[in-house]
Amino acid sequence: MKRTLTALTVAATVFASSASAFDPDDLQKLKDTGDCLNCDLEGADLQGAILRAADLQRANLKGANLSNADLAGANLSDADLIGATLTDADLQGAYLNGADLAVANLARSDLQGAYLEGATLTDADLQGADLQDANLAVANLARSDLQRANLKGANLSNADLAGANLSDADLNSADLQDANLAVADLTDGNLDSADLTDADLQGAYLQDANLEGAYLNDADLSGADLSGTNLSGANLEGANLIRTKMNGATLCNTTMPDGSVLYSGC
Repeated sequence: MKRTLTALTVAATVFASSASAFDPDDLQKLKDTGDCLNCDLEGADLQGAILRAADLQRANLKGANLSNADLAGANLSDADLIGATLTDADLQGAYLNGADLAVANLARSDLQGAYLEGATLTDADLQGADLQDANLAVANLARSDLQRANLKGANLSNADLAGANLSDADLNSADLQDANLAVADLTDGNLDSADLTDADLQGAYLQDANLEGAYLNDADLSGADLSGTNLSGANLEGANLIRTKMNGATLCNTTMPDGSVLYSGC
């Protein structure tokens, strides 16, 4: 069914040179049909476009402007979105499996329930993004900015979050099993009941974070900073706490690496 593209500029800006221009025929196809598999839309101005449930699999959208676009339920699997602008975009339930979103700007975007399994989001801006219940399993989020992001119930198992900024992020009940969070910033983050089993948290910053009821079984917390962290009801059995800073941490009904339970902070 034909879709309305509210702000599709046919003469979209060419970012670098004519060599990086989109294909005008592909842009017209998208305008006429609302779908464009394998299309070349590099650098196209699609700001505010209504592309709900559009099929854009494997499309080249490198550097494209999709800010405020409606892409709810769209299929962007394996699409090239490197450096694309998706600020305030609606991507609820969108399919982005295997998509390349490196250095993309997704600030304040709505990605609730989106499918991002195996996606590349290295150095991406996801500040204030809503990723509640999103599937980010095996995704590469190294050095991404997730400050204040909503990741409640998100699946981040086996995801690479090394060096990511997750300060003030909400990770309530998120699945972070086997995730790489080395040197990640989780300051003031909410990890209530999060599953961090076997997670790599070497050198991570968790000052004043909420880890109440979190599962940290066999997690590597060596060199991490847990100062002021709430570990009430958390399970640290088998965890590596070598050189871990725990000054002022709350330990109430907390299971320690050796299986003992501490109530000193109750």
